[in-house]
Amino acid sequence: MAVNVASDPMKTLVSELQAKSMGALWRMRYQQAAGDSQAAYPPMVWRWGDIEGFAHRALDLVHPGRGEGERRAITLDNPHVGGRGATHSLTAALQCVKPGDISPSHRHVAAAIRFIIRGEGTVTIVNGEPAPMRPGDLVLTPSLYWHGHVSEGSGPMMWMDSLDAPLVGMLRVGIQQEPRPDENDPATRPIGDSYNRFGIGHLRPVWEKNRSPVSPLLSFPWEQTERALHELARSGASPFDDVGFEYTNPMTAGHVMPTIACWIQMLRPGVHTKAHRHSSSQVFHVFRGEGATIIDGVRLDWKEGDFFALAPYCWHEFINTSSSEEAVLFSTTDTAVLEPLNLYFEDEYGENGGHQKVVASYEERYASGSGYPQPAVRGGGRA
Repeated sequence: MAVNVASDPMKTLVSELQAKSMGALWRMRYQQAAGDSQAAYPPMVWRWGDIEGFAHRALDLVHPGRGEGERRAITLDNPHVGGRGATHSLTAALQCVKPGDISPSHRHVAAAIRFIIRGEGTVTIVNGEPAPMRPGDLVLTPSLYWHGHVSEGSGPMMWMDSLDAPLVGMLRVGIQQEPRPDENDPATRPIGDSYNRFGIGHLRPVWEKNRSPVSPLLSFPWEQTERALHELARSGASPFDDVGFEYTNPMTAGHVMPTIACWIQMLRPGVHTKAHRHSSSQVFHVFRGEGATIIDGVRLDWKEGDFFALAPYCWHEFINTSSSEEAVLFSTTDTAVLEPLNLYFEDEYGENGGHQKVVASYEERYASGSGYPQPAVRGGGRA
């Protein structure tokens, strides 16, 4: 039997609020997520066996240039965040070039990183500085920096792109991508200029005083990173991430950019870390090795070339399944946004010695396409 709104003062109030574009917060219910998980959405994996085949087909069919698609990139679209990124705040893509390619210079509000996966011979010019690109190198493209790529190698080259585009879109601060009037940003500085000035890390030129939240060091070579990982392994490791570094701004010791933080971690042979969770999301690329990540009790096995994305608040622990080879994971994360806002939280898993009970494989739980329970509506809007 229908209730007469006019005879119910509460319904009358709610109806009149809605008519004036207002609402009744006391009617909102905050539900728990399914099971013990607090994750905002499930994990997602993209297999190298799939990506590589598509990349080689794109190399034959796509010709980067003005008006023809300026970047030959395969985006990794997570359906659990509406297909607009790899997580709700970060995108990921595989960009590929072949000898002779010129990817025209442009700039945009979204900041970006390049983590080089395979091949050599391409140079990216970032605000006039040519940066060589070799496997394992990290190259930054901060917000509104001009950037273009010139491939002079002997074979195809591939790298990971990750941008803060979903965040820029949510904040409504993006503007239309701006092409440079001439096709390429001219090189106005020598190759490796920012590395020569800031690459030592604990030393800086005495005349450099600017402490911008954007790193002045634009290129982080793998040779230095790999050496640092092995040196750190002799001194200590995290119980949750094993041997890991965050790439940092040499002027502030903070994140490399205000919206994207970048990590590199090495799982030593046979290591099984403890589980923890945090309020940040993270996109991983398996640069070397093979292993598994247990995510809210679901085991996701991965190997070299794979990408996977983790949502905020998911319990996760890492396993290197090899007894003789290291595994190396590169990742981007939105901690750079959360920490200044005092919204970064982290918890360690307190049961079973810090290890989760595995209840299913990733394929059993998610790959069937059977869906995932809707995430809980989170607090944060309560006065």
